[in-house]
Amino acid sequence: MRSLFRITKLKILTIKKRKMKSYKEIADEIVGNAVMSGAVFNQFNQQQTDAIVKKVFEAGFEARVKLAKMAAEETEIGLWQHKVIKNVVGTQLVYESIKNEKTAGVISIDANTGMVEIAQPIGPIFGIIPVTNPTSTVMFKILIALKSRNPIIISPPRKAPKACEEAVNICYKAALEAGAPEDCIQILPETNRDLTHEFMIHPKTALILATGGTGLVHAAYSSGNPALGVGPGNVPVFIDESADIPFAVKCILNSKTFDNGTICASEQAVVCEKSISANLISEFEKQGCYFLDKEQIKKIEKVVFNYEKGIMSGDVVGKPVSYIAELAGISVPEGTKLLIARQENVGKTHPLSQEILAPVLAFYETTDYSSAVKLCIDLNYLGGIGHTACIYANNEKRILEFSQLMNAGRIMVNTPSVQGAVGGIFNNLPTSLTLGCGSGGKNITTENVTARHLINIQRVCRRVTNEKWFKFDQNKYFDESGTAAQTLSDYNKNF
Repeated sequence: MRSLFRITKLKILTIKKRKMKSYKEIADEIVGNAVMSGAVFNQFNQQQTDAIVKKVFEAGFEARVKLAKMAAEETEIGLWQHKVIKNVVGTQLVYESIKNEKTAGVISIDANTGMVEIAQPIGPIFGIIPVTNPTSTVMFKILIALKSRNPIIISPPRKAPKACEEAVNICYKAALEAGAPEDCIQILPETNRDLTHEFMIHPKTALILATGGTGLVHAAYSSGNPALGVGPGNVPVFIDESADIPFAVKCILNSKTFDNGTICASEQAVVCEKSISANLISEFEKQGCYFLDKEQIKKIEKVVFNYEKGIMSGDVVGKPVSYIAELAGISVPEGTKLLIARQENVGKTHPLSQEILAPVLAFYETTDYSSAVKLCIDLNYLGGIGHTACIYANNEKRILEFSQLMNAGRIMVNTPSVQGAVGGIFNNLPTSLTLGCGSGGKNITTENVTARHLINIQRVCRRVTNEKWFKFDQNKYFDESGTAAQTLSDYNKNF
């Protein structure tokens, strides 16, 4: 029997040695391996599939600390302790979410209609991994791919190849030990735009599962192959006058500072009515936040925003408050958890009204409830359409009004936005690290992407006669004077 030890790495080294190969040839070889693996995987039943998924979950979970430390060290982003929790979410909570899903063979039978639904794998998946959540996203995507019996090819970010490779090796070894077909999990030998493009456009790539920057996601959707991607967050948080202010502030802090703000569902701006702003500011300060003055805001804007590209600066993503303050040349109290900047306007010329994946938060106060909601809509449309919005309130009418007005796939109510949006902690959303943004975010779904999005469903339709159709006098369709109302009445007569 072939050795299970670091098979993936051996394949990578083999490919690297063949320097005469073009990127297209590399893509042909790796995708070809995946196609052959998929042909075998397609023959597995639910029990075999679930045994593989369970084994991979266990292996990934047991490596959670090691992989978290590797990711933090390699990327120099976030906190390894928080990355441990991300790895738990990407393994344990994902597994709990999908373990009872039917993804192989007959998944439903409707005795009334005679309809039978059969799940089929879609084929090779190309999984693009973000630098902000590398190992957790690798394991999440591997688990949902294996659960749906699809081979997956991992494309790691440039700043985390070693951590991703280790996560892949751990999962692949476990999968093989559980009886999975060879090459069910593979990883690119290197990471660059041209090689990634070859896999995106490859005719045998069944689906691109893209998590990353806006440009990368757009490229996935423009590849000519099906894609499930996500858009940016820019999450607005409305704190209503009916809210429990200390509770709201605590939740926001726990969420926005998690892994130094690297998750796209993290809060980007707090909006409140003037009537409660003083109490809210006092509570933020009490819980360790620092409100910047006007001069400090200008300095912070210059280091957190890349004016040339019109997006946040990569230099501050996932960095602590102390680093950002030092970079901006400002002094803040020791132990400050979050930098808060009062803002008045929203737009591309106001950097802090846009997504910043770091412990920096915009703060707006408005004259009334209506103005507050409009401001949240402006923030939502600036750069987070379809993603997530958040409200703290104990007024059901306002909660429902706010929810209907936001263009967001997830409305978090009295819930930390990060921990709420990924699902499985504070709600029953499917646990996922790929959060769909719907048509507003140029995505195909607003749902938390999971295993059920990675299957094709065949529908076996047995003959069940529509008695209304056959008993209706179909000559009436040729009578131009027949109205829709009268025809429909005749059609439904006696039924």
